[in-house]
Amino acid sequence: MPLVVGPATSFDDLATLLGPKRDPDASVCWCLSHRLPAATHRALTGRARGEYVRELTTRAVAPGVVAHDDGEPVGWAAVAPRSELPFARSRTIPHVDDLPVWSVWCFRVRAGHRGRGIARALLAGAVAYARDQGAPAVEGYPVDNRGARVDLTMAYVGTRALFEAGGFTFAAATTGVSGGFPRVVVRRALAG
Repeated sequence: MPLVVGPATSFDDLATLLGPKRDPDASVCWCLSHRLPAATHRALTGRARGEYVRELTTRAVAPGVVAHDDGEPVGWAAVAPRSELPFARSRTIPHVDDLPVWSVWCFRVRAGHRGRGIARALLAGAVAYARDQGAPAVEGYPVDNRGARVDLTMAYVGTRALFEAGGFTFAAATTGVSGGFPRVVVRRALAG
């Protein structure tokens, strides 16, 4: 069965991809650090983080997309309207204009499945999902690493090359840095 990417509507899939591996009370990210305001993110701890994600999977608009390989969840990409995210008020990630864009800001590919193009498939799936939801454009905020190796813990934002291979173009510089590399705004128009 080929790789299939679709809306993240299964909490079990997200628990496998994003949840704690050993201690269910651990305060792992669950891909919430750029979804919630900083104070809310800090206040939400332990199992409450997973419960928040469980609720996200029940909303009309999924919190992102999941890649399945032979039915097994192997990757995740967060995608949502920028207006619902802290990026809407960011001082480091500028707005290019007032277009109601969607943002793709987090990728996770499970160990043992990396190096097989899953991140590219996730980005394409995120773009397709945003288009299906009526987004006029999608933005990303990747590192501009110019081909240098990015530490896996900081690679979650994606690379400029990944986004450009997915049809995105440079839209703006930022004052943001991740893993020692500058971040940029890239955009792909979907309507027009």
